[in-house]
Amino acid sequence: MSLENLLKAKTGFSSFKKGQKEIMEDVLDYKDVIALLPTGGGKSLCYQLPGYVLEGAVLIVSPLLSLMEDQVQQLRASGEKSVIALNSFLSFSERERLLSLDLNRYKFIFISPEMLQVERWIKKLQSIQIGLFVVDEAHCVSQWGHDFRTDYLKLWKVKESLGGPPSLALTATATRNVIKDIQTFLNMTTPSFHINSVDRPNIAMKVEKLSSNQEKKERLLELLQILRTPGIVYFSSRAKTEAICRYLQDNGIKRIAYYHAGLTQEQRILIQQQFLMDQLDIICCTSAFGMGINKSNVKFVIHYHQPTQLEAYVQEIGRAGRGGNRSIAILLKSKEDAMLPEFIIENELPDPAWISYTVQELVTSYGKLTDLNRVSVKEWMEKAAGEESHWRYLSYQMNEFIKKQGSLSWETIKDCIAFIHTHMEERTTVKRRKLEDFNLWTTAFMCRRKGILRYFDEELISPPVPCCDVCGLDMDYFKGKEKSLSEEETTSLSWQGLLKNIFWQEVEK
Repeated sequence: MSLENLLKAKTGFSSFKKGQKEIMEDVLDYKDVIALLPTGGGKSLCYQLPGYVLEGAVLIVSPLLSLMEDQVQQLRASGEKSVIALNSFLSFSERERLLSLDLNRYKFIFISPEMLQVERWIKKLQSIQIGLFVVDEAHCVSQWGHDFRTDYLKLWKVKESLGGPPSLALTATATRNVIKDIQTFLNMTTPSFHINSVDRPNIAMKVEKLSSNQEKKERLLELLQILRTPGIVYFSSRAKTEAICRYLQDNGIKRIAYYHAGLTQEQRILIQQQFLMDQLDIICCTSAFGMGINKSNVKFVIHYHQPTQLEAYVQEIGRAGRGGNRSIAILLKSKEDAMLPEFIIENELPDPAWISYTVQELVTSYGKLTDLNRVSVKEWMEKAAGEESHWRYLSYQMNEFIKKQGSLSWETIKDCIAFIHTHMEERTTVKRRKLEDFNLWTTAFMCRRKGILRYFDEELISPPVPCCDVCGLDMDYFKGKEKSLSEEETTSLSWQGLLKNIFWQEVEK
């Protein structure tokens, strides 16, 4: 069966989006592939369709629970039942149950990078044939990317332990340096590159400068009263996410909820599904929401707080207009929030004093260390406190030091601490430079789209209309409330309409 016929049979579409078919052809030729497709460019289909042709299971490494759940639900809604998700949020009893299952019955296996560090799961996966090893959101492998995950750096070893199946690395936001990192850290010797533009012509861009946070809050309320929904509002603070959401509710904004990583797993899944099924019009959220969320009709993305780098911004505004509809991205910039991105950068990595204390305590307890695998992370998190992300960063850097020096002991402890501090300074310097680039983008009197494409080493050939506030932007394009589906209307729908609503199968093409 040709790829076109398979596409028609599985999705109902008769043509591919730009770049999809070429990626699939190389995957089916058993090549390692690095692919950059813009947000909404149909990355998931690039492993789903080949999965029906290749022998064995497709193993998809996915970095976020919300992303994983969304992709699993999409497959199940399309009728695919041979799909399973394995992540650290599973209860102990559920993990044990899944470990007893025969994984050969599953074609698509989604798994978190953390689960791939568990020996029992590696052995379980070694018992089946892996036909394709997919690394979703592959920019997470780069220490200079906006979503660095230390466990992504270990994926090449996992791939080798599973027999070295062909790999497909997918991302929507990567500079040239990040693409090089993807090739290096996933150990791809001669990959096939499919680097498409990050541009989304159907997303107009606007930066609004406001004098105070009070003015910003009032402007957000005004925007939500006039813009077409659904939409997403991004924040950099969990507390501010909740506070502003309540302020909006108190001022008449309905069908709105907040989402951040501090909520329970059940709460997050519920809110995500309510938004996907059009039961909510607006989500106030942190960056924990949105990566890979495939909702085709999002009309706007507003940033209440500025992210720390343009890669993150492009990733997040890409939630809008995934079905090709006209949409807008608005950044609200207040002088009172100018130091917030800097504060986030400074607190992203562990405190140097905590690192020194923890390294010394580990050597005191274990003596000479040649492998950190015998160190109980859970035990040390309870003993020395610290966030899990900080522990993962520290353990990765300590292992890097041990690789170079052979061991960590009292004789080398100062060198180890200095090694880690040097890396932290380098990373912080790069992050600050990226923040400076972002700040310049918000203040420069240059086409917003042209500035973003230049950052990603691209050139703007012809600006779309509407383009951005610098080029001239008529907000009337995006105003006007659309009628929402009320409870009363829902009760009068036919059963076909109800099913259509439940499974959110209406796709804007």
